[in-house]
Amino acid sequence: MMTHLRSARSSLARTRRRLARDTSGLAMLEFAFSAPLVLMIGLYGIETANQALVNLKVSQIALNLADNASRVGLINNANIEQLREIDLNDVLEAARNQGSGIGLTANGRITLSSLEKDSDGVQRIHWQRCIGAKSGANYDSSYGTTTPTAGTDTNASNAGTLAPDGMGDPGEKVQAPQNGGVMFVEINYDYKPVVGQWLFGPARIHYIASFVVRDDRDFKQIYNPSPAATRATCDTHMSMSG
Repeated sequence: MMTHLRSARSSLARTRRRLARDTSGLAMLEFAFSAPLVLMIGLYGIETANQALVNLKVSQIALNLADNASRVGLINNANIEQLREIDLNDVLEAARNQGSGIGLTANGRITLSSLEKDSDGVQRIHWQRCIGAKSGANYDSSYGTTTPTAGTDTNASNAGTLAPDGMGDPGEKVQAPQNGGVMFVEINYDYKPVVGQWLFGPARIHYIASFVVRDDRDFKQIYNPSPAATRATCDTHMSMSG
């Protein structure tokens, strides 16, 4: 009986020593503990990179739109550039196409303003054109608004809104040159997290850009010759596919 007991104890001791030396499942155990942390770090990196990329896209779209709007127009016989509604629709459509991959106009709002200063030094937002489905305080222009008819003709009632300090954030406002204009773009966009809102909550991306009008532009009004183009006024909030 004692012999069998000693043999059982000896066998149990050998088993314990063998198990103590066995490291075949160590890697799997370590992976089980570290996988959630590694996954979180990876998802955080993906989300951070995507958010940076979207910020860059929105910034570049704002710059391109301001640049395009500062150049566009029809040169008449007097070598004066006349800005038309169809020209504005074209540059806004270009911005929509650029942002189609991120649903810019479906999830945001673009406002294009003409900041002008006349010969008397009076500075105003003469007209605005918009595109995008979003509306409200976080999406409509933060720097001044005009009526839908502003800039459509030379009537004093459609002369726009006074902006004596210019447009932009405090301490960084831009002003139009004498007898000239600045194309001022504001974009507000709802960013949608790529891995879900549980890691990064929703965020509103906001960018502005401005370019001085390059050519000798006729600032009296926006022209709309026949066949007339539909004005992209800021009292409409069109739902776009892009």
